[in-house]
Amino acid sequence: MKYISQIRADRTDQPDAKELPKLAMPAPKKYSVTLLTGGIDRPYVFGLTNALSSMGVTVDLIGSDELDDPDLHNKPGVRFLNLRRDQRPDANLISKIYRILAYYLRLILYAATAKPKTFHILWNNRIEIFDRTLLMLYYRLLGKVVVLTAHNVNKRKRDSADTTLNRLTLRIQYRLADHIFVHTPKMKNELTEEFGVPRPRITVIPFGINNSVPQTNLSTKEAKKRLGISDNHKTILFFGRIKPYKGLEYLISAFQKVVRGHSDYRLIIAGQIEMPSDAYWVPLQKEIHQYVDTGQIISRIEFIPDNEIEVYFKAADTLVLPYKEIFQSGVIFLGYNFGLPVLAADVGSLNEDIIEGTTGFVFKPEDSIELARAIERYFASDLYVDLEKHRREIREFAMKSHSWKLVSELTIGIYAGLLRGKARSSQDPSNLSPLD
Repeated sequence: MKYISQIRADRTDQPDAKELPKLAMPAPKKYSVTLLTGGIDRPYVFGLTNALSSMGVTVDLIGSDELDDPDLHNKPGVRFLNLRRDQRPDANLISKIYRILAYYLRLILYAATAKPKTFHILWNNRIEIFDRTLLMLYYRLLGKVVVLTAHNVNKRKRDSADTTLNRLTLRIQYRLADHIFVHTPKMKNELTEEFGVPRPRITVIPFGINNSVPQTNLSTKEAKKRLGISDNHKTILFFGRIKPYKGLEYLISAFQKVVRGHSDYRLIIAGQIEMPSDAYWVPLQKEIHQYVDTGQIISRIEFIPDNEIEVYFKAADTLVLPYKEIFQSGVIFLGYNFGLPVLAADVGSLNEDIIEGTTGFVFKPEDSIELARAIERYFASDLYVDLEKHRREIREFAMKSHSWKLVSELTIGIYAGLLRGKARSSQDPSNLSPLD
């Protein structure tokens, strides 16, 4: 049997090697960058920051209380600037308005005097229309090279809430960015076909493995015990924010089917409800009520702190992503970091990150019968029977193909090319984008 890395290399649906940037570049220590985070996404921000700084890049990290961490204050080459500060959702409306406006003022003043020539936007801020238009223009007028990571090409389309204004402002931001990173070839195609972005201005980079969650020597047996699950229970995990597009209702329906003939199944639902999804969750809560009472479903509908995530992923035998629509999910790479096989709906680019029968299985979306069959297929497979061995292999695969070292090398290669292009075009003020 081939090793996972060999199987991965044989796949034909990966980015064309000709489209990847060449990594020959001046010494990384010559580069500096401002990472604009929107104050969110701790795993991605920490992974990229640590990788860039380890390669000699100096980083101004624009963060928030949520991202603040002692390690960042002590890391050479990293300057943590807590411009976003408090983001607690329980503040009153006046306080929220004040702190958002104060943040934008601090950000605008920072940009005017910032030393890094490269501004890398990982996430927009709360007033996305402003970020996509006037703020982008402001960065360009300051002479900054603007790089954008599009984790979602069009999030509102995914959430069935798309509008003409949303598409227009997205088009403006994509037009004003010097370069755009996406995580899958399908996302690159959407940027080109729906927003007219030239392909040379888009680079597909791996989604870096989530290595920010603490891992201890906690065993699977102990993790199951903490959640009241026996060793012989076949345990399924749904993890993350609860939103309609994630298709939790199909997993619940599939679980009801498989549990009829197999009393040893358990389902963990762990994650908080993201507003305005209360109306979505209420009927599901009623549907699972009897299973929660019997202990067949473990329901943890709350924010899960980083130091507790390990318990859920080590107690589980498989992670299920029953999504109805998505391009990419960070949850799959969190699962891989724990060596957990994944069952995923065949939507977006999820199938590109699953090696059938080796790291998991793919099933037809929005079909609880097919999902039930996928669950039964998995628990009858060698992947489950010899799970501890496969956990090690999956983790090794993820660390190699989704390493932050690879992500940072590709990222720095783009920074270098853009800065060289900017230097060549600096004498021509009409040349807005060196890659257009």
